[in-house]
Amino acid sequence: MNPINDAFEVLKTVPLIPLRDLVVFPSTLVPFIIGRPSSIQALEKAGEGDKTVFLSAQMDPSLDNPTPKDIHSFGITARIIRTVSMDDKNVKVIVEGRRRARILEYVSSYPFYQVLAKEIPPSEETASDVVEVLKRVLLLFEEYLKINQNANFQSIIPALRDHSPERIADIISSHLFIPLEEKQNLLETVQAGERLNRLDYLLHHEINRIQAGLRRKNGKSGEAGRKTEGGTTVFQSGGKKEDQSNELEDLKKKVLAAQMPADALEKARKEIERLEAMPPMSAEATVCRNYLDWLIALPWVKRSREKRNIKEADRILNEDHYGLEKIKERILEYLSVRQLVKTPRGVILGLIGPPGVGKSSLAKSIARATGRKFVRLSLGGVRDEAEIRGHRRTYIGAYPGRIIQMLKRAGTKNPVFLLDEVDKMSMDFRGDPASALMEVLDPEQNGAFLDHYIDTDFDLSQVMFIVTANMIEPSPRPLIDRMEIIRIAGYTEPEKLQIARRFLWPKQLEAHGLTEKNLTVSDTGLAKLIDEYTREAGVRNLERELTSICRKAVKRVVLNGPGHREKVTAKNLESYLGIPKFRRKALDREDETGVSIGMAWTEFGGELLTFEATMVHGKGNFVLTGQLGEVMQESARTAFSYVRAKIFELNIAKDVTKDFDIHIHVPEGATPKEGPSAGITIAVAILSLMTEIPVCKKIAMSGEITLRGRVLPVGGIKEKLLAAYREGIREAILPGDNKSDLKDLPKNITQDMTIHLVETMDEVLKIVLTRDIPVLKTPSETAANSSTPTGEGEAVRMH
Repeated sequence: MNPINDAFEVLKTVPLIPLRDLVVFPSTLVPFIIGRPSSIQALEKAGEGDKTVFLSAQMDPSLDNPTPKDIHSFGITARIIRTVSMDDKNVKVIVEGRRRARILEYVSSYPFYQVLAKEIPPSEETASDVVEVLKRVLLLFEEYLKINQNANFQSIIPALRDHSPERIADIISSHLFIPLEEKQNLLETVQAGERLNRLDYLLHHEINRIQAGLRRKNGKSGEAGRKTEGGTTVFQSGGKKEDQSNELEDLKKKVLAAQMPADALEKARKEIERLEAMPPMSAEATVCRNYLDWLIALPWVKRSREKRNIKEADRILNEDHYGLEKIKERILEYLSVRQLVKTPRGVILGLIGPPGVGKSSLAKSIARATGRKFVRLSLGGVRDEAEIRGHRRTYIGAYPGRIIQMLKRAGTKNPVFLLDEVDKMSMDFRGDPASALMEVLDPEQNGAFLDHYIDTDFDLSQVMFIVTANMIEPSPRPLIDRMEIIRIAGYTEPEKLQIARRFLWPKQLEAHGLTEKNLTVSDTGLAKLIDEYTREAGVRNLERELTSICRKAVKRVVLNGPGHREKVTAKNLESYLGIPKFRRKALDREDETGVSIGMAWTEFGGELLTFEATMVHGKGNFVLTGQLGEVMQESARTAFSYVRAKIFELNIAKDVTKDFDIHIHVPEGATPKEGPSAGITIAVAILSLMTEIPVCKKIAMSGEITLRGRVLPVGGIKEKLLAAYREGIREAILPGDNKSDLKDLPKNITQDMTIHLVETMDEVLKIVLTRDIPVLKTPSETAANSSTPTGEGEAVRMH
């Protein structure tokens, strides 16, 4: 195939700028300085048009006024990007090479050369046509840049990956330090395959030449010693070669002492061999040393000696945390297995619960109970996969991922590893860190975890991973499937009282330099603080309020002397904390029509929601406000359709839904609300409004509704009932299928609360409305509904 054909574009009157000791290639940005008046005038002429110039190298760089015979006929068309006047005589120019071109004719020679040229189209070869030579040239070019100590080689190599063979060959050609004639030959080689083969030869030749020069230089410096009278050689100038040899010997000893696996040991050996052949002060030598330091520092075999005494572990867990029996039982089961099995599979626990319930502190307690080291990695805001797997060593400033970094910090291969706030991770164009965690948290795979920087397998199977999150939903299902999920619902008031008395209050007294002689707090004071100043599933705000009390007491102790004494009670609590922040709004009003109390689950625990319904004259519209999510809106429409279907049966006027708009509002409109569990609550509010029968405000409810009036199960039962209990509600309505969820409830809830388990809306209405609805049924409707269960539901009450 002849590359020079009739398809070329003819360029008329293109200004020519001859270049000294410079060959410009297509697809490259090149700066140079011109000072000849003719070249400056050619530049100005190009600037008046489309800024295109013809660039070609002079055969003899020493000529100030070259003739056409002194200029190569093969050059390049280029576009002027920028010009900067340096002084009265010189101009700095930045050009972008466009296409190879050949001079056909010199159109004029005064005051500058203008030529008629034909552009040569780029080669049509693809990467698949030259795949082998392309790979070889890229590897050789990377080695060439390294031994030349080019500081930008880590950015140059990745930039070549996405280009065509044509552009790759030109970019590499422009970076080579070779004679001008060789560069001109590369420019005149039109076919990319031929050019790559030529580059293959040139790179081999240049690498061998540079390495030979380095060996000669090192040999001379090694001989630069002086003879003593005994004939021995003492190295001068600091003894660099001897120092490097000692350093390499130390590295070899450390590598052997690290007891690495065979693959890691082989990589370390190769890196030491490479380091021996490099100049000690080169950039690549620093990269090699850093890599070897990481390999040596990792705990390949070092382990913590575990405590396997179950009674001691139980004592430590109870000493650090009150309650949380299910989690403590799981830890003790694990230690029991360790008594019988020497190498059990790794443990991966997922602690899911609202903030402040002690998930992170529990992980520390587990480490103390098992005698392991403890490390914590916060995943909140992590959005780069390299944070988990590390960066490849080809990049500048590469380092291992956070998993390997934390194991180095722990110093053992079997620590308790806390992955905190896993639900707060996100993803962007740099990858998905949640997907990278799947290998870490899979017991079948993490025995050979591969970090991109370390580039060899590391065994994570003996690490005890504990993952914490407020919510399960943001994390991918495959990641959740790899954990043993343990839910921490929150604490009841009696549990909070015990936690404050046993843990938080002594901790704050010590932190503020107080003793029980200076400041005490009564149980009634703590109970009022919990009930009226905090409203949370955990104890974080409770600790803050205790801190405020201690600060005020410290001030008085400083003013009155160390003998000052105070006691905090329910009566004087407001003098420390001000007026109460919360009140039980669900119980402070009388029963109303169109108002019902629902139970909701949030990532911060359970909450009570008030649902209000009202009617206004309109056209039968159904309006929803209160920042309701899509699922909750669909649940509300389902409840409304159910009510409309029951209009005749419940003896409601037919024109109600035709001439009036029904408006449902959930207060605290700034807070988003979502989920299907408000279905029965909304249906109760609408029916109460239409029948003008009040709803009992002392009953909270939760359940999904169907168009046929069935009540379906919902989630978050424990959190919802805890929230209702905190608000003083002692009666609740739940779906019958949630009966199994009541087994995990605290004893005070099962003893003090009456829980109605229902199957249909008819049962809900009989329980929650203050009086029965007058029902009007036709015989056909009676027959149609005969299969629907009726009754008041199953009440679970324990006194």
